[in-house]
Amino acid sequence: MEHLTLPDGRTLEYLAEGPRAAIPLVLHHGTPSGTVRYDPLFDAALAGGFRIVQASRPGYATSTPNPGRRVADVAADTAALLDALDAPTFVTVGWSGGGPHALACAALLPGRCRAAATIAGVAPFGAEGLDWLDGMGEENVAEFSAALDGPDALDAFLAKAASPLKSVAPADMIEAFGDLISEVDKRALTDGGLAAYLAASFQASVSAGIAGWREDDLAFAQDWGFPLADIKVPVSLWQGDQDRMVPFAHGRWLAAHLPSADVHLVPGEGHLSLVANFGTIVDHLREHTRSRPS
Repeated sequence: MEHLTLPDGRTLEYLAEGPRAAIPLVLHHGTPSGTVRYDPLFDAALAGGFRIVQASRPGYATSTPNPGRRVADVAADTAALLDALDAPTFVTVGWSGGGPHALACAALLPGRCRAAATIAGVAPFGAEGLDWLDGMGEENVAEFSAALDGPDALDAFLAKAASPLKSVAPADMIEAFGDLISEVDKRALTDGGLAAYLAASFQASVSAGIAGWREDDLAFAQDWGFPLADIKVPVSLWQGDQDRMVPFAHGRWLAAHLPSADVHLVPGEGHLSLVANFGTIVDHLREHTRSRPS
């Protein structure tokens, strides 16, 4: 694990792996999560010729909290990290809560971002024509209802929710997710590698408290800080219809409002099982690095 001091003095925890001369694939983790190597994702990115880079968002693990941050703020942190890595261009992927952050980079760093992808990413809160909470598992409904009630209510909810995650074991993952996972996602968790990664990621996410989780939730519950119409770079959008964390309607809404999206609304896939398509997503991103001049 490495650390970068940002221009405002905050510390950003990150992991970078692969050839220094390769184009970075910046991976934005979910909510809550930390920077933990998940072999299938890292290995697919490396096999695709990328240098994979993942940073813990402010408030997670050893990344300094940034109270009041918006989704858009990730672009400046990502640009600073790319500067430190001497990387003029990049591609980006966001899984779940990382989806909006990948879109922020695509919108706000168009001269550097070649292409983006979202895997089960949430749509903007308050989006016209979308019932944002409809179809979510009961834990998410309670969590975001608390976020809408304000920071104090959210703190109380997350403090209770974080306690068991500090020592969650791979064998406990199905129980830990509760109403948030469908049958296809339960089957995905029988893969010991995915369960072990998620357990380690959850542990990392709350290792320094709930600041990162809180900041993510509050950011999702307000304006993201950029219009989706500003995204001109190619976007690959993936969403499954068995997702109980980010319902299928979010994917349909994003598909209708992202002007450059290559849309994959996949029957039978859930929130966790969908990530098995990562190799195909890497191939899509690689094509866009070849088709545009460096």
